[in-house]
Amino acid sequence: MPRVVTMTSGRSGESPDDFSLPGPNSARVYDYFLGGVNNFGVDRAFAKQVVGLVPEIAAATRLNRRFIHRAVRYLVEQGVSQFLEIGCGTPTFGMVHEVAQAIEPGARVVYVDSESVAVAHAELRLRQGVAGTGVLRADLCEPDEILGSDTVQQLVDLSRPTAILLGAVLHFIPDSPRLTDALRSYVRAMASGSALVISHATPDHDPERLGRAANLYQLTSPPLVIRSRDQIETLFSGTSLVEPGLVWTAAWRPEPDDVVDNPEMSGFYGGVGRKP
Repeated sequence: MPRVVTMTSGRSGESPDDFSLPGPNSARVYDYFLGGVNNFGVDRAFAKQVVGLVPEIAAATRLNRRFIHRAVRYLVEQGVSQFLEIGCGTPTFGMVHEVAQAIEPGARVVYVDSESVAVAHAELRLRQGVAGTGVLRADLCEPDEILGSDTVQQLVDLSRPTAILLGAVLHFIPDSPRLTDALRSYVRAMASGSALVISHATPDHDPERLGRAANLYQLTSPPLVIRSRDQIETLFSGTSLVEPGLVWTAAWRPEPDDVVDNPEMSGFYGGVGRKP
């Protein structure tokens, strides 16, 4: 496969010095919970407040990331070698291309996020040149902008099976026709055999305590959106969930190092839907 490296974002001319930080940002808070360094004092201070309410939150975010890695490995083994990670956040704890290309060196990955700092860090991580990868700044709810971008057009052949990864991102987008239409557009654009991978935080195992944490997240940009398991399952419309269905992330095809005694403490549901 030819070497293809695309480092484009939807908005140019920005640097970290240009970013204003009026308050904590959800993506950077998530990076902090993963043990990353792409966060700021305002994010860390907020994260410590969340830990006060939900002490297991850091472990839950790591379990969520491991779920994404397992889903990627599963899909590569099923013959899927193209990935769009939308809402990728700041890169840490194993980037998707590292997981996919360890199995299939020709795998291609486009990282997409709407947040300036996340895109800048992704571009920095890939600046030395990683074959088959690209970075794009765009909004998840603008599928035409993403799928029609030069970055995606150069790297991804949508006539072949492709995976859309929406890990820990949809719980920051409220229900609306715009979100519903966007998800349908992604599924409609994908070839048969493609996949939609979703992980989503939920208060189902402890509604009162997690509800308080969700209220705290109203201080961040963007705030947290609460959804139940049934509501999350509707997000897979147009696909068929593969076994074991929509389950706690720790219970989705766990590998030996991922087995936990109480999978509900992972706090996220995760699933992989395949397009017929």
